[in-house]
Amino acid sequence: MQEIGYNKPLYILPFDHRATFAVSFGYSSTQYLSLEQRDLIRDFKMLVYNHFKEIVHRKIPLGFAGILCDEEFGSDVLREAKGDGFITILTTEKSGQNIVEFEYGQEFGRHIEKYKPDFTKTLIKFNPEDPPDSREKQKRHIKILNDFSHENNYKFLLEVLVLPTEQQLAMVGGSNESYDKVLRADLTVRVISELQDYGIEADVWKLEGFSEKENYNKVVSAIQKDHRQNVSLIILGRGADEQHVEEWLKAGAGIPGIIGFAVGRTVFWDAWEKYYRKESYSEEALNNIPDNFIKFYNVFTEKSTSSA
Repeated sequence: MQEIGYNKPLYILPFDHRATFAVSFGYSSTQYLSLEQRDLIRDFKMLVYNHFKEIVHRKIPLGFAGILCDEEFGSDVLREAKGDGFITILTTEKSGQNIVEFEYGQEFGRHIEKYKPDFTKTLIKFNPEDPPDSREKQKRHIKILNDFSHENNYKFLLEVLVLPTEQQLAMVGGSNESYDKVLRADLTVRVISELQDYGIEADVWKLEGFSEKENYNKVVSAIQKDHRQNVSLIILGRGADEQHVEEWLKAGAGIPGIIGFAVGRTVFWDAWEKYYRKESYSEEALNNIPDNFIKFYNVFTEKSTSSA
């Protein structure tokens, strides 16, 4: 079994979204999409990948750049990116679920082996004060992927959204911003500890950003405790506006253990909305994707250098 952890810089363009794209057409799930709509999403993802290649050509070292994509709409992207030498990350979960499930059920391993990504990935919504039965179900699921990944020499990337319970939100006057600042870091530390105690050992944790360095330090200490010095964190963009993403990246840059970020919708969503509506400015919006991503790369790396 391979050593746990991954500590090289990692800058990811995630476009494994599926239900999010379906919502654009007025559906809650991709199962209702027409063949034409599915082809549109598939074509758009390839366009995003082609612009990702420009990002790497212009700015980011090849060994530090990764794409996170899905099989449903991104099978061609995954194959091409693997052949092009980029870091590939394959999502395994069903999209849009509150309780995590494998997209392909017990066949998940066969689908991973088909693409042989560098990382496997799953997303969970997990709060330490969720009902015990739902937490147990999620932990069992994640442990299966955790064990499969490490037994088959795949790195494991775990994305965790620590969404507030009604009671927690009420404690901060109903403000999501106050929840992020006051409660979420300590709750995230509890989540990490609970998952580790269950035997779940992510090589990289993909977590929501903070505006305060002390909150990042708490979380990094949790993911690196005991024998986990090589385990790392990347900051996710959460589909937030540019100002908030930059704030999170600036706060996290230069902190040992934070190796990069994964920002997707903030980079390409404007392009998608123009593309599927067939608006005249869609090509211009697509061409902005590299600039959008490189802007965040510059914010993170320049701040890291000045903090060193």
